[in-house]
Amino acid sequence: MRLLPPSHQKGNGPQLQINLLGPMEVVDDGVQVRIPGEKLRSILAALALSVGRSVSRSELIDELWGEEPPNSAENSLHGHIARLRRVLVAHGGKAALRNVIQTSPTGYVLELTEEDVDASRLLQLVARAEAASAHNPKGAVDLLNEAVSLWRGPALIDAGHGMICQVAYTQLEEVRLGAYERLFDIRLRLDQPRAVIPGLEQLHARYPLHERFCEQLITALYLSGRQADALNTYHRTREYLSQHLGLQPGHGLRDKFQAILRQSPHLSISGAGEEVIPIS
Repeated sequence: MRLLPPSHQKGNGPQLQINLLGPMEVVDDGVQVRIPGEKLRSILAALALSVGRSVSRSELIDELWGEEPPNSAENSLHGHIARLRRVLVAHGGKAALRNVIQTSPTGYVLELTEEDVDASRLLQLVARAEAASAHNPKGAVDLLNEAVSLWRGPALIDAGHGMICQVAYTQLEEVRLGAYERLFDIRLRLDQPRAVIPGLEQLHARYPLHERFCEQLITALYLSGRQADALNTYHRTREYLSQHLGLQPGHGLRDKFQAILRQSPHLSISGAGEEVIPIS
């Protein structure tokens, strides 16, 4: 099951808000709804990741039980769906107005819109930022800041270990890191190197094997007049990569290091930046 890009279509009727970018949150008419049990959360997460599209019974059975489902898996799935429906309508919010989990010929559909699922909103914001980055970089920064602010922790952390959620976790984490990369690229392009150093230092410490953050960090340090710190950061990263992976830095990071050593004319010392970007 792939995490598909949003269709930008807004539906009608009552909406829930389902948040998957951290521990699962379900908010209905301003009231948080507790989804009890990993299997119910796994079902809801799988449906939310394909919101508006049918998820087959066989996919859901694989998600809940893997390669060795019980003989009663079909009946058990039906019982879990019925229980999940009851949970969603029990407190009398918008979900009580109609059944948001509909049965399709092959499985089940969560009849919400992509705007009602934070994972889909993340994709929307990143796509809009990419489209805006060339002609409206400041607008792209705002969109990317909004995108990364959606994260409250590891995605789908309490939604089980089925294939749908695990694949989606990997894809969402890639989107998250890519959003940070793009955000800092644009901020550097806007001549705000000092502003991005604290955030890049946090990301580089959290993802020491992610060379792109190191490349951006040493660039920001150099552009802020801290060439020695930039070179020391590169050398520490090279040593870390050698000790943990037995590898040398990649071409991008090595080329940036050489450009800093040469004080390349493509790199120039810039003024101070603006506000510091927090890392969620």
